[in-house]
Amino acid sequence: MGELTLAVNGIELCVETFGSPAEPPILLVGGMSASMDYWEDDFCRALAAGRRFVIRYDHRDTGRSTTWPPGEPGYTGRDMIADIPALLDAFGLDKGHLFGISMGGALAQCAAVLHPERVETLILDETSPAFDGVPDLPPIGEELADFFAAAAKSAVPDPGDHEALVTMLVEDQRAFVPEGFDEARMRAVVERAVRRTPDMRPSLANHHAMGDGEPVEATLADIAAPTLVIHGTRDPLFPIGHAEVLAREIPNATLLVLDGVGHEPPPPYTWDRVIPAILDHTSQ
Repeated sequence: MGELTLAVNGIELCVETFGSPAEPPILLVGGMSASMDYWEDDFCRALAAGRRFVIRYDHRDTGRSTTWPPGEPGYTGRDMIADIPALLDAFGLDKGHLFGISMGGALAQCAAVLHPERVETLILDETSPAFDGVPDLPPIGEELADFFAAAAKSAVPDPGDHEALVTMLVEDQRAFVPEGFDEARMRAVVERAVRRTPDMRPSLANHHAMGDGEPVEATLADIAAPTLVIHGTRDPLFPIGHAEVLAREIPNATLLVLDGVGHEPPPPYTWDRVIPAILDHTSQ
């Protein structure tokens, strides 16, 4: 199925599906500032080939979903959490499997606590505990911290300069992948994202600028959904210790470690392990 626009929570979210609606649904919840394009087509098709109904979507302020002026997001993190059950409603689904990466993993954790009856299972990839009270999480890698400090002083390319935007975003992704960065593959992903997005400025600014909204008062032990934690050993943003805490503190959780993988969606060379693991987990 091609892209479609759904009216949810007073806004419009652009979505795309793979596979039959008769199969178990997996809702893909992307990371900060990431449109649906970062969930690669072939990855979605592989899950759909395993008899899953795969739904990916553009977050608020990304892709072809509703946007706000740069630096002025008209929503909070709590609103982005609310988009998850609203999307399930839009497809007439009582519940679904949630697969969240990075920020999307935090949103998925919160949705699993706030709406446990809507979450069949949880998949958390390259993310960190969403709730307070978790001690001794390892810090961000020094090289990535230096990259963030330098990037904060750099000018953002003109929004009309497609090539400069693509180059900047590819270099951003390179900073998250210390080992085995596939520039050609990532450039293709980024080029599609920039091409689909009418104005990249809200995407680049607004998730960083939004507030949390009403706090979710919970602990990892409150997550009832069976959880698969997927994490790379070379993630510089959330080192592997974050995943170990998630797997230890969430009841009925398992950990799949991807050697050499950075802070990124599972790269193709891992799919022979990741996709069977997801299909097995979502068969529960």
